[in-house]
Amino acid sequence: MNALFDLKDKVAIVTGGSRGIGKAICERLAQHGAKVVVSSRKLDACEEVVRGIRANGGEAVAHACNIGHKEQLRQLVDFTNGHYGGIDVLVCNAAVNPYFGPSAGTPDEAFDRVMGSNVKSNFWLANMAIPHMIARGGGSVIIVSSIGGYLGSDVLGVYAISKAADLQLARNLCVEHGAHNIRANCIAPGLIRTDFARALWEDKAILAQRTRTTPMRRIGEPDEIAGAAVFLASPAGSYMSGQSLIIDGGRVAGAPTER
Repeated sequence: MNALFDLKDKVAIVTGGSRGIGKAICERLAQHGAKVVVSSRKLDACEEVVRGIRANGGEAVAHACNIGHKEQLRQLVDFTNGHYGGIDVLVCNAAVNPYFGPSAGTPDEAFDRVMGSNVKSNFWLANMAIPHMIARGGGSVIIVSSIGGYLGSDVLGVYAISKAADLQLARNLCVEHGAHNIRANCIAPGLIRTDFARALWEDKAILAQRTRTTPMRRIGEPDEIAGAAVFLASPAGSYMSGQSLIIDGGRVAGAPTER
């Protein structure tokens, strides 16, 4: 049974890996045997995660990368391939959301930044990494989307559009590269207690509304997302592709009746 989730000798890149969901994914992939390249904009933050992984017996290395710059994504792929000799798993977790409010008020530069960082960078990075996966006999692309990709929003509209596009990106990668044993899937979290979502869960009114409309009556924790990444990266998920795992305490399923 242990072999189902065995990632021994697998090489994984995780963007946005220095905190929150990305950090939890890095730690859990390493715990299951993967060699992890922890990446985010700040090298010192990545190195801190690496130290924690190594202290627990795992293997990891840090590499700084701003996902908004294509040449830095190329350097991330080249570094990983040079350091570990290949790529087996790619976790596209890094994302931005510089605007909170009605879509009509979204500045053009904010729209472009969201779509560039949340969609185009994933498109670039996946297409850079997949040839290295094919050379190893297959691989797994995991894109961290959001339940925002399924739900309309009056304050996170452009972010939701970008996350819906990520769902389609995974489907396209699945169809294009499935014959080479490449799998592509999304994880769609609900509201998770991360720095990225702090503006939502620290707002008492928003938190109360969200917990009230979530069947489990609470928000999630980063480590509750990491297990899905282990599943999708490992033999346990070997026949799953083009799909999305919604992990949201039941919110998309429906809101409970208030009593």
